[in-house]
Amino acid sequence: MKPLRILHVVANRWWTGSADPALDLARVLKERGHSVWFACVRGDVLETHVRAAGVELVDELCLERTARPWRLAVQIGTLGRVLRELEIDVVHAHQTHDHWLAALGRRGTATRLVRTVHHRRAAHAGAAARWLLHRTDALIAVSEGIAERLRATGTPPTRVTVVPGAVDVERFGLDTNGEPVRMELGLGDAPVVGCVARMVPGRGHDVLLRAAARLQERLPEARLVLVGRGEHRPALEGLVRELGLGAAVVFAGYRGTDLPAVLAALDCVVLLGQGSEESCRAVLEAMAAGRPVVAAAVGAVPEIVVDGETGWLVEPSPEAVAARLEAALRDRVNARRMGEAGRRRVEALFTPSRRAALVEAVYARVLAKEALPRP
Repeated sequence: MKPLRILHVVANRWWTGSADPALDLARVLKERGHSVWFACVRGDVLETHVRAAGVELVDELCLERTARPWRLAVQIGTLGRVLRELEIDVVHAHQTHDHWLAALGRRGTATRLVRTVHHRRAAHAGAAARWLLHRTDALIAVSEGIAERLRATGTPPTRVTVVPGAVDVERFGLDTNGEPVRMELGLGDAPVVGCVARMVPGRGHDVLLRAAARLQERLPEARLVLVGRGEHRPALEGLVRELGLGAAVVFAGYRGTDLPAVLAALDCVVLLGQGSEESCRAVLEAMAAGRPVVAAAVGAVPEIVVDGETGWLVEPSPEAVAARLEAALRDRVNARRMGEAGRRRVEALFTPSRRAALVEAVYARVLAKEALPRP
């Protein structure tokens, strides 16, 4: 397609939720020849990542959430001016606040509006939400569950497209050496399960620890590595002590640049609760690293994991999880084979270039159609 002028807006300041996939999409679209700009809440981690990615940041745009009408008016006016001055073809919103700003700010322009919905709780059914969605040229859902929720709100089905998440397969290469991490964490040759998830309520860590207690009775040499940080960590450390798992559980903390090596040190990866972005990037990263996944059917997981081929879908109960982990760890050759199948699936369906191509197709459709009514 012809090169477009695209502005991504993300009313966020942190490197969580929709921030990573939005910036990665912007970066790949730029690599594919488009002119791409990015706007976010300034002065924190996300801004740093945007600058490091080489995507042009719109300095004058402030997307800070506020209930003060005059500040909202300034944000809307500034956004409208930026759209006109940069001659933006598509403004792509990723959160509800920036979606509203974009819908109101594009008045008097030819700019089309696209929204990616990263979590089903953002698919509201109220009158205001329906008004906003019906004035959005296209909606992208990162999972079928979100797409179904959007259709249920009354959004025309033809306006909803599922574009799954993506992972950098080159970063998570199969040749990554996990031995240094095993040495660092004192894992030796033990069969190891890992979980990469923020330590907050609802992510399933408590179920996983209770499953680990059952697993210890059947496979005492097994180890569990918890990767991540969060306010729930002290409670989880207390549960580890309560269950007598001190020798079996390792808290590895937050891992950034060495995450591929951490995954390479594991035999399988567990995810029992989704985060604030339903594409379940942790599962995609595990599969890219050639690791089979034991996961609850949350978010996009049922669309990513082929049960019995690239991993296992399980009921998020301690007994069900323990049974599956035991089977996986007792046959590490089969687990490795399933991990390799997962890697092939990621290479075929969940790459950044494929995601960008699907989004480009959405842009092409909305630009080819007559503009929707403006607010």
